[in-house]
Amino acid sequence: MNGTLHWLQRGHTVPSGGALRPAENTEQEEALLYEDEFELTFHVGDEEPAQEPLAAPAARPAAPAAPAVPAVEEPTRIVTLEKPAAPVVEQPTRVVPLAEPAAPEPTMPEPPQQPAAPAAARRVLISGGDRGIGAAAARAFAAAGYQVAVLYHQNAAAAAALEQQLPGCIAIQCDVASRASCELAFRAVEQAMGRVDVLVCNAGIAQQKLFTDITPEEWQRMLDVNLSGAFHLCQLALPGMIRRKQGRILTVSSMWGQTGGSCEVAYSAAKAGLIGLGRALAKEEGPSGVTVNIVAPGVIDTDMMASFTDEDRAALAEETPVERLGTVEDVARSIVFLCDEAAGYITGQVIGVNGGLVI
Repeated sequence: MNGTLHWLQRGHTVPSGGALRPAENTEQEEALLYEDEFELTFHVGDEEPAQEPLAAPAARPAAPAAPAVPAVEEPTRIVTLEKPAAPVVEQPTRVVPLAEPAAPEPTMPEPPQQPAAPAAARRVLISGGDRGIGAAAARAFAAAGYQVAVLYHQNAAAAAALEQQLPGCIAIQCDVASRASCELAFRAVEQAMGRVDVLVCNAGIAQQKLFTDITPEEWQRMLDVNLSGAFHLCQLALPGMIRRKQGRILTVSSMWGQTGGSCEVAYSAAKAGLIGLGRALAKEEGPSGVTVNIVAPGVIDTDMMASFTDEDRAALAEETPVERLGTVEDVARSIVFLCDEAAGYITGQVIGVNGGLVI
């Protein structure tokens, strides 16, 4: 390879041998090597080995690679970060909280036992509870674990006998036709029992008479006892039921309230009124958790049939598909069922307890 070294400022030349001849002033030439600019011009020929002497200056730029050595140590930092993560995962403290929930598990079976207590502590008020269907309902409710209170009008002896028969039963005198009497009686019941969860409007009177012979006073008395009495008691019981978001109301109507009975126009009208009251009230109070239903008994063997002869009784039984008269216990069982918590989805219904006489 042939090449010449041209000094840009001094104009010196390096022969093709590649060796720089020393100048007369060596110190001056050394200074020129660092201070003066120079240009190398090579004529490349067939001889390639002449490039080897230039390898020496190429090694100098490799020197700045030395600072890259500390960069190799950076991965070691990642290793130290992974090591402390291992003890965090191995912490066995998570086993302790798993043992804590196991303690409440024995107490979980207790709630299923508590529904029996509220059911046993429910309080029922029955108007006309001293005789007939009312007294049978009082006995059925007591057998089901209810605390029972009954209202009676005049038969104090029968009411006292019921108190003796049913431990915890409370009998209070009341004329359901009078609002003031109902208010006094209801207040006494609340003071004795604390509240009324179930109301059974059973008080009623009957009369067989031609419509043209009914006096205005008789008509009004029929409505006051059979219909207005239920109105008074429902108005007194509902505020507490609505406040507690729970309650049962049941009115005792009659099959004559559904079909009408000859010579019992006033009675049929009042009992039909109970059906209308119950159905409308069920729609109004359903959102408050209160159900209202109606029982419509058929021919039930009570003291109201005292005027019927044996032939009349036999004829009525023959007309009934089940071929017998109903009993007060038949009606009482239906009343207790409709007032139970199990009947919470039944409201506004008329349940005919009539042996199929009215279908």
